[in-house]
Formats: sequence, C-alpha cells, structure tokens
Amino acid sequence: MKSLNYERANAETSVFGSEEMLNPAPTDKIPQHPTTPEIAYQMVKDETFPQTQPRLNLATFVTTYMDRYATKLMNEAINMNYIDETEYPRVAVMAGRCINIIANLWNSPEKAQWKAGAVAIGSSEACMLGGVAAWLRWKEKRKAQGKPTDKPNFVISSAYQVVWEKFSQLWQIEMRTVPLTFEKPTLDPEEAIKYCDENTICVVPIEGVTWTGLNDDVEALDKALDAYNKKTGYDIPIHVDAASGGYILPFLNPEVKWDFRLKWVLSISTSGHKFGLVYPGLGWVVWRDKKYLPGVMAFSVNYLGANITQVGLNFSRPAAQILGQYYQFIRLGFDGYKAIQNNCMEVTRYCHEQIGRMAPFMNYSKEVENPLFIWYMKPEYAKKAKWTLYDLQAKLQQSGWMVPAYTLPANVQDCVVMRIVVRQGMSRDMVDMLLSDIRAAVEELEQLEYPTQTRLAQDKGEKVKGKVFTHTHEGKPYKH
Repeated sequence: MKSLNYERANAETSVFGSEEMLNPAPTDKIPQHPTTPEIAYQMVKDETFPQTQPRLNLATFVTTYMDRYATKLMNEAINMNYIDETEYPRVAVMAGRCINIIANLWNSPEKAQWKAGAVAIGSSEACMLGGVAAWLRWKEKRKAQGKPTDKPNFVISSAYQVVWEKFSQLWQIEMRTVPLTFEKPTLDPEEAIKYCDENTICVVPIEGVTWTGLNDDVEALDKALDAYNKKTGYDIPIHVDAASGGYILPFLNPEVKWDFRLKWVLSISTSGHKFGLVYPGLGWVVWRDKKYLPGVMAFSVNYLGANITQVGLNFSRPAAQILGQYYQFIRLGFDGYKAIQNNCMEVTRYCHEQIGRMAPFMNYSKEVENPLFIWYMKPEYAKKAKWTLYDLQAKLQQSGWMVPAYTLPANVQDCVVMRIVVRQGMSRDMVDMLLSDIRAAVEELEQLEYPTQTRLAQDKGEKVKGKVFTHTHEGKPYKH
C-alpha cells in the first residue's frame, strides 16, 4: 500500500513529471494502485489526441457542435437515466413533448394529446422499432386469417443503411433489395412493387440516403403502392427511414409530400443526433396513430418505484440528449432550424459547385437534396491518373480532414466515390480551407512520377483491404 506521504507528493508532482507518464497505459489488467485525477484525465485525453477533430470529420452525419448552454444543460443531466420516470418525471414529459413536436412537423393526423412515438438511442433503434411494429401487425393479421407467418419480407433499395441488414438477420425477415443504377439512383417505385407479395410487411423508402445524399420519391411510391394494394387486396404499408431528411424536408421543402400526408405511410424514424442538432445518441420514431403501434411492444415494470411502461429495445438510456433536443426546439424554433439547415444546404451547394469545376472530378448528381453529396473521377482523367480517391483521402487526413472514399452499394459497387457531409458548425470559410487543401493534394498527386499502390491495384482490378478499384466510362463505372 502506497503511503500517504507518497500520495501527497505524487499529487503535487507535475502531470508530465509523474512516474505514470513513463509507463504504458493499461491494456488488459486494471492497475493495482489509484492515481490522481489530473494524471488519469491526461492519460485518457492523450489517447484521443492523434485523431481527426470532430468538426473536421466530414464523414460523419452526427452533430459535432452545440452551443455552450446546450452543452452545459446536457452535462448537468449526464447522471440522469431516462427510464427512471419516477425519479425524473419531467424528463418523460419533455420526451413526450418532443414526440408531439416531431409528429406535427411530419403532419401527423393523430388527434390524441400525446402522439404515438418513442425515443431511441439513435435512428438505428428507431428503424428497428418501426420495422418490428410492421412485422407484428402483419403477423397478427395473418394469424387472424389462418395463414402462415414464417416467410415475412420487406422491400428496400440496395442503398440501405446497415441497420436494415441487422433487422433482417436478427428477426429473420427477408430483405428484398431493389438494385440502383446510374439512370435510377434512388428507389424505383414500380420496381419496388415487383418485389412485393402477401408476405411483405412494409416497403422502406429513405429520405437522405447515406451513400449518396439523395431522397427516394415517397409520394410516387405511395401512389404505386395504393394501386397495388387495391388490385391485390393487400395492405402493405410504408415505413420511412428519414434519419437525415426528417429534419431537412419539413424546414426547407415543406411542399414535398413524403410524410403522414400520404395514405400508406404508417411510421417514420429519424435521428435526433444528425440534423436534429443534438450530440449522439438520440433517435425518434413516430406512428401515424396509436393503433399502428402493437400493444405487445410495450413492456411494464414496477421495480423502479412505480409502474413504468416503455417501448424500446434498450432499457436504460441517457436523459441528457432528450433535454438537448427539447432545448434546441425552444432555443431555435422553426425559423432557427430553417436558417441552420438552409446555411448547411448553401454551403453544400457551394462545395458541390467548386468540386464539380475541378479538372479530375465529376459530381454524382446535378443537384444536392440534403447537406451532403458525392463525386468521382472523370473517365478521361481516371485513365491517365497515377492516383485514386483513396490516395486523396489519405492526403486530406494529413491536414486533419476526414473525407471518406468508398464504393457504392450492390449493382453499382464498382464505382469509387468521395462524400462530404456539411453539418452545423461548417462555415463557408472552413469549406474554402478544405477546397484549398483538396487542390493542393491533387496538385501534389499529379506530380507523382510513379503510380501509387492503390492505382496499381486498380489497374489490375484487384481488391486491396476490401476496396474495389475501377475506372469509369461515359460517367459509368467499369472494371479495368
């Protein structure tokens, strides 16, 4: 046991003059003795030092900036557990208010005082809840009709977020993916209908596709599905995965019908920690009406001091993010959200325009629909370049930027693209710095005498560390 004098002397020692700083950080066993909070803090802090700064991470969708009052409010609530409604009843009230606000942003027809919805850790849990509800409704109806329930499926484009693959595997529900093409880069409603049958629990359009930033046409899908349901006698619904678009469309494109104004949209999920402007992790799911939320999804316990009923896959969850969301609604209001989302879109359009003018690059889409976009190498440039977009990613990382290079989903998976996500905290000046770094990196790469390793692999059509290297021809990819 270390002596009191030793502990006192150690506490008075400069952090970087301490014995602990001469030893490696623990990796497999808890240290035998305690250390001072100053030293422990510095050791943990140093572990995060050689990383991209969050606001320069243009790969992530999650919020990396909130004002100091929001941060203060959330820090003060860091020890509150949302599920403890007996101890923290006002948190539950604020969550209900947030659900009401979001439901009304999405034109909910429900007249109840409290709209049917649930808080989630993120949009992934929210998607899961929407999918499970659709599955249980389908299952209950099939049982009532005396029909088998062993082969459920759902329909989604191949540009799905990984949560839907998890949903498919964990609940053993077949995921039928509609392939994308360069001519049809979003979910084709007529093609989606071809994948439907009596076992289809729902069709899932996406507003703000992770891969491309584009929006599926939910209104066209609703119309096609209405005709199909009338023809077949089915009642296949729509769950909208609006992880990104759910906080963009209501403010910037309120005339677009993608929400509960459409007949077959029975549930919508979104991410509060993306364009909801709250630090991770927070998600929301709302149903058209309480009757579409199966009662078996609600679980009650009384061991927290009172009877508590909860809808969710997780039990304990942070209350801080709920307070952060309610704060943002109060602080910003509709006009404040609109201004921030509009600025993000304007900065995105500017960046989209500038990158589109650069000699090596071609934008994937002519317009931006959300505050993100992707681009790839021009066919004629790719044929002679000694480098790839993966090399550009590595160059930008040296300047602190994280701009991801990756391949597109199935059917167009041979196309390598780069993506930029513009969030609150990304200014025009920061974008100019990024564009300057991109130009400098390209200039340096153009001076290469020999091809890079990734370029050599691309020429051979090889895969390196899971990356597929290809060229493009007439705006379309092909294996070289």
